[in-house]
Amino acid sequence: MNQVWVGTVLAVQANFYQVQLDEEGLTTPLLCTRRSRLKKIGQRVMVGDRVGVEDPDWSGLRGAIAQVYPRTTELSRPPVANADQLLLVFSVDQPSLDPYQLSRFLVKGESTSLSLCLCLNKSDLVSTEWKEAWCHHLGQWGYVPLFISVVSGQGLAELEQQLAQRVTIVAGPSGVGKSSLINTLIPDAHLRVGKVSGKLQKGRHTTRHVELFKLPSGGLLADTPGFNQPDVDYPPEALGDYFPEVRALMKVDHCQFSDCLHREEPDCAIRGDWERYEHYLMFLQEAIARQEQRDRQADPESTLKRKGHNTYEPKLNTKKYRRPSRRTQQQQLEEWYKDAEI
Repeated sequence: MNQVWVGTVLAVQANFYQVQLDEEGLTTPLLCTRRSRLKKIGQRVMVGDRVGVEDPDWSGLRGAIAQVYPRTTELSRPPVANADQLLLVFSVDQPSLDPYQLSRFLVKGESTSLSLCLCLNKSDLVSTEWKEAWCHHLGQWGYVPLFISVVSGQGLAELEQQLAQRVTIVAGPSGVGKSSLINTLIPDAHLRVGKVSGKLQKGRHTTRHVELFKLPSGGLLADTPGFNQPDVDYPPEALGDYFPEVRALMKVDHCQFSDCLHREEPDCAIRGDWERYEHYLMFLQEAIARQEQRDRQADPESTLKRKGHNTYEPKLNTKKYRRPSRRTQQQQLEEWYKDAEI
């Protein structure tokens, strides 16, 4: 029977996997492939997976993954397994903090069921009054931000304590300093750092694939490709659960209907004057549109379309006409002239 060595997948590129084994003294990851039997059963190998490697080639630092152990958590975007928490990194300036974008990331983070840590970078660029104002706003949202600065070192010691002995996914828009932060926490990471566009004040994408990096104090950091707008891929009725304000309101009172979407329904306990209610309505509209698109794809022959909350109306049986090409128009003209001459 082949001996199996247990380790963690640090990176995935094409059909190769970097696996760090648990054995003491083995600091260099193995470059592994996946056994054909795993391919046959459709077993995907993700960054963060705990795997078993059979009879590694120590001289060539090669191996083959023979087993993938059960996952405690699993995310599809970014594709990371067995994560404990999500570290959302935003900058307070260069680029400036966008409330709508921040809210979108927070809602996406809440939907993962991972614990959240909100980190605001470049805090050396703003005043104390600015920080106090945002602490007040985010407190109403249900979050306590951690202000840090990679340049001055502010807040980094507290952040290291938050990351110790955990598998953390680092996420956030491009240009907020995620790669710079990881390079500061893990000097051996050597990640590429992009500059912020002076005209658009937007960051440039530097991370190309998901990769785990080992923290000196213990724990792993997963760097993820930067993206500006996370997908709204959750059902409309679940959206309220991803707002701490809604969860707090539901503890005090309940809506009349169990499937209330908190828009125009009577006796709604959620609809009202809370700071992110406008964000909620915008995300809800996206979620409903995505759900309707999925319903149409699942049942293309359906003769009904959704109109309002739990109401439907017949679809109009109209045809879509395309403008004929110039070549077709020219051929039609030539045929028309021929008919006219006859």
